[in-house]
Formats: sequence, structure tokens, C-alpha cells
Amino acid sequence: MSATLDDAVGELLTQSLMAWRVVASVERTGDGALVINGTRNTVRIERVEHAIFRWMVTADDRQRGAISLVAVLRQVREALDPGYAANRVRIAVAALVPSQ
Repeated sequence: MSATLDDAVGELLTQSLMAWRVVASVERTGDGALVINGTRNTVRIERVEHAIFRWMVTADDRQRGAISLVAVLRQVREALDPGYAANRVRIAVAALVPSQ
């Protein structure tokens, strides 16, 4: 990751934590990863060169891939915010209004 992208992602994470009212700090490690130290646990975010995933998020000794920063933010919030109720979007082929 470039330093500019690192800084932008780090700032996005910092601002997101503040918006969610989650007490945590964001730090960059020597190997380029971002580490979020929260009161509940620690989350590590790494950029990877992979065909499917662009990011790897490690929380509670579980590593999960993320295809976008939106997915990273969702995983971070799930790991650090005990009051967060994750909502999943389900897409199905159906009429918007049932026909009568």
C-alpha cells in the first residue's frame, strides 16, 4: 500500500470509530498493516494482492477476506462495537409489488 492510501484508510477508520462512538486507536505497523486496538479486542487489516479479496481482516484469531473498504468497515464494526446489529442484504428475483 502506498503511504497516501495508508493515511487515507487510517483516517477513514479513525473517523468511522468516532462516528460509531467506539473507543479505539488506529496504528500502522512496520509491515504496512493497520491495527485497531479497541477495548474488546484488536483488529488487523492488511492489503493483499489476490484475485478475489483486496483486504484481509483478522479479529479474534479469525482471518476473513474483504473485497472492498465497505466490507472492511463492516467487519471492523462487528468486531469492535458490541451494540452493532449487522444487517445483511439479500437479493432475490421477485416483483416489487405482488400482482393480484
